[in-house]
Amino acid sequence: MPMPLYGVVNSPCRSHCRAAATLLVSVSLLCSCFAIAMPSVVVTVDQSGKGDHRRIQDAIDAAPANDSSRTVIRIKPGVYRRKVVVDKPYVTLTGTSATSTVIAWNESWVSDESPTVSVLASDFVAKRLTFQNTFGDSAPAVAVRVAGDRAAFYGCRFVSFQDTLLDETGRHYYRGCYVQGATDFIFGNGRALFDKCHLHSTSPDGAGGAFTAQQRSSESEETGYSFVGCKLTGLGAGTSILGRPWGPYSRVVFALTYMSSTVRPQGWDDWGDPSNQRTAFYGQYQCYGDGSKTDGRVAWSHDLTQAEAAPFITKAWVDGQQWLR
Repeated sequence: MPMPLYGVVNSPCRSHCRAAATLLVSVSLLCSCFAIAMPSVVVTVDQSGKGDHRRIQDAIDAAPANDSSRTVIRIKPGVYRRKVVVDKPYVTLTGTSATSTVIAWNESWVSDESPTVSVLASDFVAKRLTFQNTFGDSAPAVAVRVAGDRAAFYGCRFVSFQDTLLDETGRHYYRGCYVQGATDFIFGNGRALFDKCHLHSTSPDGAGGAFTAQQRSSESEETGYSFVGCKLTGLGAGTSILGRPWGPYSRVVFALTYMSSTVRPQGWDDWGDPSNQRTAFYGQYQCYGDGSKTDGRVAWSHDLTQAEAAPFITKAWVDGQQWLR
């Protein structure tokens, strides 16, 4: 609403003042439109020195700290072996292709600073990149930690062994992504929608693999993971469960998803605590493939109806209508 023009009501030149005020408001709105429509700042990272920066972190450090205009960082093909911390909002990292543009690090998960890439700020976007932690199978090793709100990943790859993708907190969207690991390789307490993604388990037979370990700790938390139109594969038959509760109110739903024989018939596990069976919410809706059969599922999981699945299977699950473009 327009602000009142103080001191004008009793002025003999009221009409002139109103005209000036109208002009001022018009100019202000025009400036606002230009501010909203400002093009993104685009910079290039190239290890060969042919771009604006050689290192991804240098490009992020050079981005405005408190600016609603987007900084697009185009990363030329190569393997960038340095940690990356995204601590500024409205940053986009985009590669040429996920197979040719790789961000890699080699470190076990011992602190919040351990992941290959840490997304701490809001409104982050990544496209066509591989995030990898090459530490191996002797300890958890996080490829990406997502702790900022409204983060979106398109056509990206996440590769490690245990605890690959820490979807920690905030609302997140993954479309057409590939996530690889063996144990709890998608974990945390975020609210995430995985849309047409490929989850691949590298857990060997008898190792107790798990696709997810969601951490919701109370019924009031609006968190959980939803997988819609995805594909689940692995190295062998019956090597992985769909998930286990890192928190007692853990919540995970698979819908319209292909499940290979890699998925164990029981589907879910209570992580050695039967009380989790009363509080965790695990369900599937119209999934298909050898691993999708529900007759062998644990009794406390849910074979969802359309009405029960509805809240989980659209972008509204992450309030995407408000922020996804």
